[in-house]
Amino acid sequence: MPGLTAPSDYSQEPLRHPCLRINAKEPFNAEPPRSALISSYVTPVDFFYKRNHGPVPLVDDIERYSVSLNGLIENPKELFMKDIRMLPKYNVTATLQCAGNRRTAMSKTRTVKGVGWDVSALGNAVWGGAKLADVLELVGIPKLSYSTQKGGKHVEFVSIDRCKEEKGGPYKASIPLSHASNPEADVLLAYEMNGEPLNRDHGYPLRVVIPGVIGARSVKWLDSISIIAEESQGFFMQKDYKMFPPSVNWDNIDWTTRRPQMDFPVQSVMCSLEDVDHIRPGKVTVSGYAVSGGGRGIERVDISVDGGKNWIEATRYQKTGVPYVADSPSSDKWAWVLFEVTLDVEQNTEIVAKAVDSAANVQPERVEEIWNLRGILNTSWHRVQLRVGRSNI
Repeated sequence: MPGLTAPSDYSQEPLRHPCLRINAKEPFNAEPPRSALISSYVTPVDFFYKRNHGPVPLVDDIERYSVSLNGLIENPKELFMKDIRMLPKYNVTATLQCAGNRRTAMSKTRTVKGVGWDVSALGNAVWGGAKLADVLELVGIPKLSYSTQKGGKHVEFVSIDRCKEEKGGPYKASIPLSHASNPEADVLLAYEMNGEPLNRDHGYPLRVVIPGVIGARSVKWLDSISIIAEESQGFFMQKDYKMFPPSVNWDNIDWTTRRPQMDFPVQSVMCSLEDVDHIRPGKVTVSGYAVSGGGRGIERVDISVDGGKNWIEATRYQKTGVPYVADSPSSDKWAWVLFEVTLDVEQNTEIVAKAVDSAANVQPERVEEIWNLRGILNTSWHRVQLRVGRSNI
């Protein structure tokens, strides 16, 4: 692509914040400490998790950079940044979450394959850009379309990013045309993050943001958009990010029996406490995040100080001074909800968190029930151990 190159090595990597916990150096994958993650409702770019599959692409000429729209359409088109910026700009507050978030905890049950993420492989940002539904209209696809006249039913996003899983080819993913052409789905071609141009780690100069869906579908460093008849045949759609039962292993797996994962299930995590925390007896403030896919709100966050026998409801909030009500127009439907509760803890105990979304979906109790060989979608109850000690002073 003119103006955008994929380096062959890691010698031109961007600078990153020193507090990040590095899970892999080449390609670079890192997350912030859990306590830093919930220091603000909108995650600072430096603290937003970094998920890469190869060397970070480099833009050498933004004026020449373009995205091609092609496939099963009447009039293919080449779009430059100025064309995209001429479309109405939308700001959408949305949480992106890696499907492998909390994989490390799942791997303690049985070995899984993938980057060892703790609980911070997600972040909440204000994404700015053009709606994909408006972009598709430029090539003659009306809003709320299920199919083009030539039989296109899916929209494939192809990156300049090269990765070993694609045998050196580009990263790619797709969503149904009905999703892409629905303005209410808020799918963006984003060029801003938190009011600033995207940085290199997060897809500069242009990326897709698909709210409510696992992060693997929000393709960065966009090269082309193709209207195709079937789902993308890329590795990450066909041979990864699918949900299998605990009985499936690498000897008996049949990838064709499962559809690519889209929505993320309901999730909550305590971020003010580590997995094992040593505290003094008395009041303990527990805070963290809860989020659900598909635009579903968070109806409740329940906290237990006795391992799940009894529950206390936590306070939920998004913006200061605005009451959070699940699925209310005043709430950010694609964004996480922060929660907080103060507890009395006088002895060693296990604290548990679970969330319920607006469709009454609830997190499963035990990680063993949802274990899968790729370690994705660990949404089991989040647990931390508290060890209470008395000061000698």
